[in-house]
Amino acid sequence: MDMESYLVPGEYGEADLVEKRSRFIGQVWRVETEEEARERVEQVRKKYHDARHHCWCYLLREGGVLRYSDDGEPQGTAGQPMLNVFQKEGVANAVCVVTRYFGGILLGAGGLTRAYGSTAKLALDGAGLCRMRLWASLLVSCSYGLYERMRLLVEKSGGAVENADFGADVALTVLLPAQDVEAFREQVTELSAGAVEVLVEEETFRPGPP
Repeated sequence: MDMESYLVPGEYGEADLVEKRSRFIGQVWRVETEEEARERVEQVRKKYHDARHHCWCYLLREGGVLRYSDDGEPQGTAGQPMLNVFQKEGVANAVCVVTRYFGGILLGAGGLTRAYGSTAKLALDGAGLCRMRLWASLLVSCSYGLYERMRLLVEKSGGAVENADFGADVALTVLLPAQDVEAFREQVTELSAGAVEVLVEEETFRPGPP
């Protein structure tokens, strides 16, 4: 697994599918904990309290947690096909609930598997994908003479200057993809002839385009 980036749902996604008079309502959220995932499942149960089935799955990056439920459907025909969709797309920190209103016609194991999997995929497509990347917050203090070249170097390195404090020197707070810090540090050393240090304040995951 890539330790410095991973995919998550971009936002809330919903999908509606009708198969042989059975209605399938799929919903997807981004979550961070099991508690949050289970709260979403309960929320759906209450909203569609008159439905026959609320099948669900969730995946969490922390601890590699995978859970799913067929909620009364034949074993392996609902939760697992839904989970497969997220695993195939490489998505983490997600919960999906597919609610089924039975239409009176049996779909069979194959039909159920396709319907639950398709509804989950449509809901995920509706949510879109977002890539969480590990970013480093850096402190860089340089002379006024180096400031403009330092700012351009940050941009060229795929980063951004979050703050600039103009005192005796220019104290920059720089946001940069964590994987690029060492290369940036080497370029700063070269640019300043070893006079400027790059200090890492913290590293955090932040959302961005997939």
